[in-house]
Amino acid sequence: MITTGLIIAAAFTFLAWGFYRALPFGKLGVVAWLQTVVLMVPWLLLYGLIGLGVGINLAGILFILVTAIAIYIGLGRWLRSLAETTGATLPHQRSGRSHLSDIPVSSSDHSTLDPDLETESSTPEGTVSEGALLTMPSEDLNKVKGIFGIDTFFATEFIPYKRGVICRGNLRGEAAAVHRHLSERLQEVLPDQYRLFIVPNSDSKPVMIVLPQTTEPISTTLSQNVLAGILFLATCATCLETSSILQGFSFLSAPGDFQRALPIGIGILIILVCHDLGHRWMAARYKAQLSPPFFIPAWQLGAFGSIVRIESFLKTRQELFDIAIAGPAFSGILSLLALVIGFFAPTGPSTSFQVPSLFFQGSILVGSLARVFLGDQLQADFVMINPLVIIGWLGLIITAINLMPAGQLDGGRIVQSIYGVKVAGRCTWITLIVLGLVAIANPLALYWALIIIFLQRDLERPSLDEVSEPDDLRAALGLLALFLMAATLIPLAPGLAGQLGIGG
Repeated sequence: MITTGLIIAAAFTFLAWGFYRALPFGKLGVVAWLQTVVLMVPWLLLYGLIGLGVGINLAGILFILVTAIAIYIGLGRWLRSLAETTGATLPHQRSGRSHLSDIPVSSSDHSTLDPDLETESSTPEGTVSEGALLTMPSEDLNKVKGIFGIDTFFATEFIPYKRGVICRGNLRGEAAAVHRHLSERLQEVLPDQYRLFIVPNSDSKPVMIVLPQTTEPISTTLSQNVLAGILFLATCATCLETSSILQGFSFLSAPGDFQRALPIGIGILIILVCHDLGHRWMAARYKAQLSPPFFIPAWQLGAFGSIVRIESFLKTRQELFDIAIAGPAFSGILSLLALVIGFFAPTGPSTSFQVPSLFFQGSILVGSLARVFLGDQLQADFVMINPLVIIGWLGLIITAINLMPAGQLDGGRIVQSIYGVKVAGRCTWITLIVLGLVAIANPLALYWALIIIFLQRDLERPSLDEVSEPDDLRAALGLLALFLMAATLIPLAPGLAGQLGIGG
């Protein structure tokens, strides 16, 4: 009860601090703050009811979540309407969701735009300095200047940059439509030579950047393809080893018993493959190129998931969001179905596991679902469960690990697509700090933190249109995915588990 009270108190403190921060923005700030309230209240309500021992069925949980998402979307539309009516800047844009100085422009060297570029090499309105001519051929520069117009983007200043040019001015229209039109014009006058980016600067004003198409994303080499194949075979072995350990033997020590390890091992592999297929299905819709999956084998779970690089420039942040969330959506839904079906599936001495009921204290999400479907069975010291429960639970953990908001993990890409690179960078470091603290009690967290640091800490390269944001529905789904990630990985407090009747 004390833990529940502290968590709820901390949440209300956070909301109060957010309200204080929102007040200077007036009505816009309050509406934006209400969006945060709508997202947090359902989880506080569910957690509080569980803490008080009040039962709630799955239909009630889904109703609360769907209602919250609908209200969030409605508030988002109201917020945008207010911003358009008053001509004001949205609060999150004022705080800097994505700055010019934070946008990487090269996938090979991860270089970033120099924040000092906005003050150096400046030229009079509509002109270009001599240095720009050394960077971009004059004939190309004149053609670039010709694509802008008073009805699209009224360019007032050109600054040389990396064999291209930064174009400052005033946007005259909706960012996505203007960028699409100017990109087509650029292709007409200089086909396949330059690429057009639109990014917000430190004042949240859109800036056009024209860069040559000489630095393409790095494609996967033959040796990397071979490595991907080796890692897949290693992951098959670790999935079988995880399955065998759960049944009380070691597949590597007794390979002759591999038949006993196959059902759960294959189940984990199916979830891993579905996760990767989700990314590829969505990438194919946007004609984006992905690297082969580099699976990360792990004895404890079978695998930590896979590393997949995006090998082409995406057009919008919405594309980044859709590709990032498709994998967790595929594997998460499949894992959840396996878990729920496993709760209903018949059990028997030869086809089931007998596990301690304390086993279900390891996850708020799984423990709560187990309480809904298994009921008073959890009050016994041991519970018989179908292997599908194990497969579903492991799948949820693997999916949740990849949803951590760090670097190029799925969660990191989701945060970057919704909030921009600055927030994504901060979330990466916060995630690493939390993993470091958790590693004091669980060495597995340290292992994953090291993987992020050495392989996944860099943010995703920018989309061509970094100004247009994903719609409110996608923002709500992204935050829902992050909440479910936390609910999967955070264990139930012993006191709360006792009130739920988990563990006798």
